[in-house]
Formats: sequence, structure tokens, C-alpha cells
Amino acid sequence: MPYTPDLVDELNTLIRFDLETSQQGIKVHKNADPDVIAATRRLHEKGLLTLADGGYLTGLGRDAAEHAQALLTILTSSTSPSAAAQKDFA
Repeated sequence: MPYTPDLVDELNTLIRFDLETSQQGIKVHKNADPDVIAATRRLHEKGLLTLADGGYLTGLGRDAAEHAQALLTILTSSTSPSAAAQKDFA
């Protein structure tokens, strides 16, 4: 299953959280991009955020944010020679 635009919006929302502290959340204002508002609401409905307009990460949300940030780091880092060789097998 490929990433849909909605999933990409949710991933982009998750990477906005500072994982260095659990004391800092986010607030999505009413005049924010409608895609961001919808993504935040979906994350709340899925149990990843404490509030429909942001708030804090739940335990599951923190796990998801850690994975989203790790994936972003992997995908945006330079390709190693072994990774380039594995690409030929895809």
C-alpha cells in the first residue's frame, strides 16, 4: 500500500514534535492549512494525540513519531555504497 496524501500529512505532523521532551506539544490553529488540521484530527482519532487540535503525543503517538523521524533521517541521508548495491536487487 503506497503512502496516500493523507498519510503524508499525518507523517509531516508527527515530525513536528520535539522528542527530546514530553512536556512540549503542538497547537494547530483554526487558520492553519486545512490538510494540517485534518491530519491532526485523524491522528487524535487514531489515539496518537491527546487533543483534536494537537496537544501532546500519547504513548502510541510517541512511538509513531519516533519511527516517522527515524524514517525521515534514513531517507534524507546520503546513500552508502552498500545501499546503492542493494538498490539493484529491488
